[in-house]
Amino acid sequence: MARTGKDYYRILGIPENADAAEVKKAYRRLAKKYHPDANPGNPAAAERFKDVGEANGVLSDPLKRKKYDQMRKLGAFGLGGRTSGATGGTSETSSFSFDDLGGFSEIFSSIFDRTRRDSGPKASRRPRKGRDVEYSVDVPFLTAAKGGKIVLAVPITEKCAKCKGSGGATGAAWERCAECDASGTVSFGHGTFAVKRPCPACAGRGRRASSPCETCEGAGKLRQRRKFNIGIPVGVQTGSKVRIPGQGESGETGGAPGDLVVSFKVKPHPVFRREGADIHATVSVNLVQAMLGSKIRIDTVSGAAAELRIPPGTQPGTRFRLRGRGVRRNGQAGDHIVEVKIEVPESLTPEARKCVEQLGTLADMKR
Repeated sequence: MARTGKDYYRILGIPENADAAEVKKAYRRLAKKYHPDANPGNPAAAERFKDVGEANGVLSDPLKRKKYDQMRKLGAFGLGGRTSGATGGTSETSSFSFDDLGGFSEIFSSIFDRTRRDSGPKASRRPRKGRDVEYSVDVPFLTAAKGGKIVLAVPITEKCAKCKGSGGATGAAWERCAECDASGTVSFGHGTFAVKRPCPACAGRGRRASSPCETCEGAGKLRQRRKFNIGIPVGVQTGSKVRIPGQGESGETGGAPGDLVVSFKVKPHPVFRREGADIHATVSVNLVQAMLGSKIRIDTVSGAAAELRIPPGTQPGTRFRLRGRGVRRNGQAGDHIVEVKIEVPESLTPEARKCVEQLGTLADMKR
């Protein structure tokens, strides 16, 4: 929703040409003055504190400030090109509406709302749930059909066991992070705008150890492979997923860990092909078997062989269905469907050729 905004220069009490140091100085002074801890039960001071944080979030960032100034000079905010500063002066109006930005309304509202939410040194130190880890694993065809277990070694970023995630060496002293001014976040360019990210100097903690942990080099985390025994459900298919709660990456500042999400990709089989719960396969029989009939043994996904009767006169492409020999799903088993392929000899001995010619004559087969 679009909101009515304010003159950020007026809020901080600085002129339009104020440099970064002036912006920072004004923000610190006003933030200290209107901080909720210093004004308990004062809603006006709390609102003023939010406005000061919002103004600082825009004017302290070069990219946001440049965009703000450009739109401001065009009168898109209803502020015109003049505004009062620390030395006085006049302004054509003291407020603007994001509605006047048209398509820019949602963009600016999103940026400024995020700035408001992220303002303050406590914002980055709230408990945050760890990220989910997604891992894809190839599953052998027969394991997917019958079910089973596989062992995974999943790369996961987790807390350093040496420093317990603090990033500091044993006995190290802790001091305020000067890079982010103890806020735990810094602004980074992202396209036309900038976004806030955890401070790389203190890993979002807002403070730094005098001596970093030797194991994780101050990061508080390590990239390691964690082993899991994963049960493969009977009849699992490509794209199926299983979620293992609490086995993802560690949370931040006491937050719960994320989950491990394993997705399955069933590998193809040289003989079998699956459609739902049914298994399809092709079996070759020779010309004599097809003409006179035969009994053959075929493999199934269960591992047990099955006997298939080939009746006399079986034609190429004929399909036979073995009931209940497919994949079990929802308590029921699919079928094993066999398609017959007739093999014809590529070459004949003179004697065999003579016999075939005789057969052709007797059976009235045209050449």
